[in-house]
Amino acid sequence: MNRSPVGYPYLRYVALGDSQTEGVGDGDDVSGLRGWADRLAEQLARHSPDARYANLAVRGRLAGQVRAEQLAPALALRPDLVTVVAGVNDLLRPRFDADEVAGHLEAMFAALTGQGARVATLTFPDITLITPLARPAGHRVVALNDRIREAARRHGVVVAETAHHQVVTDPRLWSTDRLHAGPLGHARIAAAVAHALELPGSDDSWAQPLPTPLTIPSGLRAVGTELRWAGSFLGPWLVRRLRGRSSGDGREAKRPALLPVTPL
Repeated sequence: MNRSPVGYPYLRYVALGDSQTEGVGDGDDVSGLRGWADRLAEQLARHSPDARYANLAVRGRLAGQVRAEQLAPALALRPDLVTVVAGVNDLLRPRFDADEVAGHLEAMFAALTGQGARVATLTFPDITLITPLARPAGHRVVALNDRIREAARRHGVVVAETAHHQVVTDPRLWSTDRLHAGPLGHARIAAAVAHALELPGSDDSWAQPLPTPLTIPSGLRAVGTELRWAGSFLGPWLVRRLRGRSSGDGREAKRPALLPVTPL
């Protein structure tokens, strides 16, 4: 049986971040995005019907942009629970400074915990196991995760250690673009954060491998898969970078106010 965490029940949950927290990969812009933060809010609401939830995340945002654009609105909402997840977009840029990115995250940790909120974050999986072409960025993930842990420790921030579990790199948890979790992946992230927060009804089952063994393509089939991915997703992403554009240009937070949550 899980014990209730300090401060539970949480009645004012605010999520900060980029596309993963916005929910990209779990639904679409026509029918609506769900995502792991929505799923976490739904779990809160199942035990606390009066819970309210705001999601300030916007796709494409760098950690510094999350801090500049989302921290002040989050503080104004006076949350008792906050999730802060950012840094992947920084990892993929040619110029990456792990200390700079972690500095933005730590500033958010300090401000939010200083106001009395319970703050949670997570570590990132080895993206080279998801996208082999991203191999040059592998050391960046390790460096950023180490700094996230250090900053979290200094401010009493809860860390969902997704980086430690092999299942998080199972392709079946990811969308076809390999940059965003799919519905199953978002569900696992929500479960990981809930478990780290020791929410009622949570456990470590999110870290277990999928029951069906994974079939990995090999030979020419594997090469063809990589080429199709590069043409469909890597190419357009590189073009946006060269043009100085972002997938989040012109977009606003999908849920800027604290609103009631309907459990699913």
